[in-house]
Amino acid sequence: MPTNVNVPGMGESVTEAVLLRWLKNDGDSVTTDEPLCELETDKANVDLPSPVSGVLRRAKEAGETVHVGETIARIDDGPAGAAKAQAPAAAAAPAKQESAAKTESKPASATATASSTKPEDLSPAVRRIVAESGVDASKITGTGPGGRITKEDAEGAAASKGNGAKSSGTNQPLPSAPAKLPASSPASASAVAGAGAMTGFDADGKKRVPMSKMRLRIAQTLVQAQQTAAILTTFNEVDLTEVMAIRSRLKEKFEKTHGIGLGFMSFFSRAVALGLKEFPRINAEIDGSDIVYNEHVHLGIAVSTDRGLSVPVLRNAETLSFAKIESEIKRLALSAREGKLGLNELSGGTFTITNGGVFGSLLSTPILNPPQSGILGMHTIQKRPMAIGDKVEIRPMMYIALSYDHRVVDGKESVSFLVRVKEYLEDPTRLMLEV
Repeated sequence: MPTNVNVPGMGESVTEAVLLRWLKNDGDSVTTDEPLCELETDKANVDLPSPVSGVLRRAKEAGETVHVGETIARIDDGPAGAAKAQAPAAAAAPAKQESAAKTESKPASATATASSTKPEDLSPAVRRIVAESGVDASKITGTGPGGRITKEDAEGAAASKGNGAKSSGTNQPLPSAPAKLPASSPASASAVAGAGAMTGFDADGKKRVPMSKMRLRIAQTLVQAQQTAAILTTFNEVDLTEVMAIRSRLKEKFEKTHGIGLGFMSFFSRAVALGLKEFPRINAEIDGSDIVYNEHVHLGIAVSTDRGLSVPVLRNAETLSFAKIESEIKRLALSAREGKLGLNELSGGTFTITNGGVFGSLLSTPILNPPQSGILGMHTIQKRPMAIGDKVEIRPMMYIALSYDHRVVDGKESVSFLVRVKEYLEDPTRLMLEV
């Protein structure tokens, strides 16, 4: 008996998704829990697994908008489905044999390219690069599994086109600096398109590209934050001499012991978690006329991806060791950039840290991530002359910014919290002793 494949519930407020691509062809045999397709929601990309084993019969096409509960395919029972699939397969056998004979005379790379240029076979990142750069996907040699075109393949072809060369499929990666620009940066679209060159403009010099569901959600969230919260930002600066000394002295041993590098984020995460326990209003949120306090610190870590800003959540951050914080941040960041975060990893945050310093930002005023009441902005580290006692010394300094909802948090609390974070970072032994 056939089994319907329906769009599952995908978290609070998620009612629809875009069927980005099918991972299995119509008539393919599938097994239970094998990924069938990739869905894009306004929070994450999700692989939809098969509920049973059998033969796939697709009811929706890639690119269509589908709603929670809607049927997008069915799985025919193995024997019956196989019988249905065998009839057209048998009729097409002579044609396939003839095609196979022709294919044998072609180079392997040509076969790989032909098998990976259908729109539904391209990943979201590759489709975006191809669309923005105007590269002909059929001329890109895919180096991924089964000849699939990878993001690096597309970027190389786009860079080659942007430099005036022919798109021959040679992998020429984009310069690392432009590729790292956040999606919200005005220059990011050009960087992804290849060396600042975009194509496809109309006679008026304009190019219209639909916003992705994730970008739409980002836009809605930012506007909501500005319209519904009384956002105020307070600033301070941190001397990172002691933190850098600890990293320099123990970085190799830490990595050897725990199998993960010792970065700055674990120090900041730990300092924030301890500070929030002391100033719980900054870890709270407004619900109607109530203030809802959170017992635990579920720390959102902003990650820039080619699809936009993603904020995976580090749960119970106040209980985690430095090594656990570093390993979880690395795992979540990698999953975010690959579009493989689970919806449970993108919800439930109580406070957020964003680091514009990795892109060179000296100072900024971060926007709240509703319904949270606070967000900490980290910035680039600069060596500056500082008055230490009666002497002037060169110290590694960072400006930090706390944006907060003034409806919940008073000025005294916000300033005191930021000072406490500063104290923890300037004397890291306090992080260990929690004093």
